[in-house]
Amino acid sequence: MPAFRSDPLDELVIPGGTHVEEHDLVTEGDVIVGGQSTVEFGVRGRNVIAGERVTFGGHIEAEGDCRLDMWCSVADNVLVGEDAYLGERVSIGGELRVAGNLDIGDDVDIEDGFEANGWIVIRNPMPTIVFLFVYLSQLLRIGEEEKAEEMLSAVLDDGEKRDHEPVLIPRGSRVSDDAWQVSAPGRIGDGCRLHGNVRAESLVVGRDNEIFGSLRAREGITVGSGTEVTGNVTTKSGTVRVGPDANIRGDVSGDYVEVHHEATVEGSIRASEEMSMVSEPVIDNAVVGGSEEAVEAAADHADQAAEQDDTTAQADEEEERPEPATAEDGDAAD
Repeated sequence: MPAFRSDPLDELVIPGGTHVEEHDLVTEGDVIVGGQSTVEFGVRGRNVIAGERVTFGGHIEAEGDCRLDMWCSVADNVLVGEDAYLGERVSIGGELRVAGNLDIGDDVDIEDGFEANGWIVIRNPMPTIVFLFVYLSQLLRIGEEEKAEEMLSAVLDDGEKRDHEPVLIPRGSRVSDDAWQVSAPGRIGDGCRLHGNVRAESLVVGRDNEIFGSLRAREGITVGSGTEVTGNVTTKSGTVRVGPDANIRGDVSGDYVEVHHEATVEGSIRASEEMSMVSEPVIDNAVVGGSEEAVEAAADHADQAAEQDDTTAQADEEEERPEPATAEDGDAAD
């Protein structure tokens, strides 16, 4: 049965394949934003869910449902492929278009009007996250753990297999082209393209990413193979680990610094305790689930690295192995 955490948004999660394109956050999975956060660009994803007092600086395009809790604000249009749920005092700076049903609360301000092809219900819908926790807590209280597991699986899977984890933005975060600021751990998958400096409690960055900004964390930072970081990689206290073929276009600093011998650091390396060169990959498995192609590519990359290490080790062993003595050598010794 899945583990129920006290806070489901206790870390920043950027799934594999997520891109920031023309001031839009684009992902093939869901986007879930914790309350009192600011997202200064547009969002495009499967389902878009936001807690109380979330501010979006662009538009929202949801292929599935869109749920905005009370006092949320969107600067531009909101386009929804299925159903929309808007809490009270939500404000939308553009127009609202809903292909399915619209459940709308009191005092909602839509500047350019709205259009819905399904039913329109004016009330105050219960926030999605609150409803899920209330329902799950009641099921667990009466001992119906199997039903709780089925209900949670249905919500997360939506009746079909998901190839992508959702984008999770913790409560009280600020995300923009300039900076991703969260007071929680962060995980970034493989094959992402992000703009802005990333600030978190700790960071694990997957393989083959392009990050146009610096990485800073209070604790450790791990940068996977093939990732390019245009900026500094710095920890306040912890270990910085840089994988093979990674390219850091800036300085690297931390208490302990481990750099793979095939990595490139264009700036200076500063370690207050110890600096070492390593030959092992810094990430064994996928950091955040992405598409099947991304997972297969990561697996092929790991297999190729392992084969290369085996070939190198075998060559070194043959070089160190002494050649067998010959008759001429014996005569020369006599």
